[in-house]
Amino acid sequence: MLVALRVKNFILMDALELRLEPGFNVLTGETGAGKSIVVGALSLVLGGRASAEQVRPGADEAEIEALFDVRGSDRAMAMLDAAGIASEGELVVRRVVQATGRSRAYLNGRLCTAGELQALAPELADVASQHESVALTDPSTHLGYLDRFGRLVPARSELAADVSALEALTAELRAARELERGRGEREAFLSFQLQAIDALSPRPGELADLAAERNRLRHAGRLHDITRRAASRLDQGDDAMCDELARLASELRAAAEIDPALDDVARAVDGCWTELSEAARQIARYAERAEADPDRLSEIEDRMYRLEGLLRQHGPTLDDVLAARARLAAELERLSGVESHVAELERRRDALLAVAAERARKLSAKRRKAGEKLGAAISSELADLGMGGARVVVDIEPHGGDRAELVVDGARLGQDGIDRVEFLISPNKGIEPRPLRRIASGGELSRALLALKRVLAECGPAGLYVFDEVDSGVGGAVADKIGRAIGDVARHHQVLCITHLAPIAAFAGAHFVVAKENAGGIAKSSVTRVDKKDRIAEVARMLSGAKVTGASLRAATELIEAARL
Repeated sequence: MLVALRVKNFILMDALELRLEPGFNVLTGETGAGKSIVVGALSLVLGGRASAEQVRPGADEAEIEALFDVRGSDRAMAMLDAAGIASEGELVVRRVVQATGRSRAYLNGRLCTAGELQALAPELADVASQHESVALTDPSTHLGYLDRFGRLVPARSELAADVSALEALTAELRAARELERGRGEREAFLSFQLQAIDALSPRPGELADLAAERNRLRHAGRLHDITRRAASRLDQGDDAMCDELARLASELRAAAEIDPALDDVARAVDGCWTELSEAARQIARYAERAEADPDRLSEIEDRMYRLEGLLRQHGPTLDDVLAARARLAAELERLSGVESHVAELERRRDALLAVAAERARKLSAKRRKAGEKLGAAISSELADLGMGGARVVVDIEPHGGDRAELVVDGARLGQDGIDRVEFLISPNKGIEPRPLRRIASGGELSRALLALKRVLAECGPAGLYVFDEVDSGVGGAVADKIGRAIGDVARHHQVLCITHLAPIAAFAGAHFVVAKENAGGIAKSSVTRVDKKDRIAEVARMLSGAKVTGASLRAATELIEAARL
């Protein structure tokens, strides 16, 4: 539902704030006053095309803001939630058009594209005019309307769940068959990869150990010389450091017997001698082992080279290589049972397809019965609206099944079933029904949409319905019927109707008048809500023209009172 529309510097309007009521809102005024500007502003916030001509002369930019209450549309709430837009049941759509023609759009303050607005538009408003209709002329919506009319939504939801499972199962089967087709080549490849890893049997951390050992062997001669000299200086010969430290420790122990204050120092030196002696022995043992081993060095370098080859394939670490081995072995095991897996998937797919096919056939049969009733109901409404020669056909055809994986009786099976639905209309007798969107006359289109909406009033999504030029080419009794029809629609939806006919305006719950004046040499349009006497005067003007008479005022009063009955 549209709560408020605010317009600034848009075409002839410098400022406007329009607050609509939940039911039937009517917009009237003299021809050329600017009624279509309101519809144009609304179309712009619904993703319509922006242009420099929409900016009021002398202004830098035009700005349109619309506040919608979307609590009645689960789909709109879901779309906003999916886009990450917080709404709490309210949505502010803002569109700014610069004098250069460039535009920006916002949803609850978040920058968005015109395409996003267009995707959301059918959940917010349906504009029916000589030039456009957002939702009901779009064939992609017709199946949904038919299912709502026939109370078939639960059956379609059950089918959608089956088809969703079928699609997932079919995708799994497709992958399994592809695996089966390349099984021999894939098994050979996997076996080769596994053999290459198993031939080396790598261990976690092995490369680091090998690198350390290789470094020792490469410098074995130098390490031997250094450790041999160190061992000699520490513990060999008359001036060995360990012997000298042993003598010092002995002397300090003797001194500590005389003066206990030296006891700690004596023990410290004695401990140093013990640690140095142990270090000397370890260095001597290392020197004995530190010798060149060209064969072992060659063996290590060869293994490291082969391990690094595995790293290039499966690395960057040996842990990754071992993880790759586990994956390769698991895939090889799966391949060994792929034939039985494909057979099991085919069995499950065929069983589920049989269930879904039966559901789809039953749903299609119910749609055909509902389609006949819907077409007849809309045709009857058109007759009441002055289009007695018009006939509506709900065309139901099978979806093309070429190259489709899920097919029922030659038709492609989707989550909506096997049917393609489109509303066709013959405006006059003897004319073949054509798609609704191809009707040339704006008045015929508006009345056709009004008939559809009246029949589907309890079925369609909540939101705003806009009727522009719905009164084109009619008058008298037909205008009264159109007014009553719009009133019926307004019991389920918010309606904004732009009309020149008093019998239609009389049914409105909220009446707005558009007027135009010259301000500083520039035309300016304004919108004012009228009530009571002002409303009667406006309806009287619509009846008699610019000159309002007592007779027209009385007639206007009678029209408004009759509309309330």
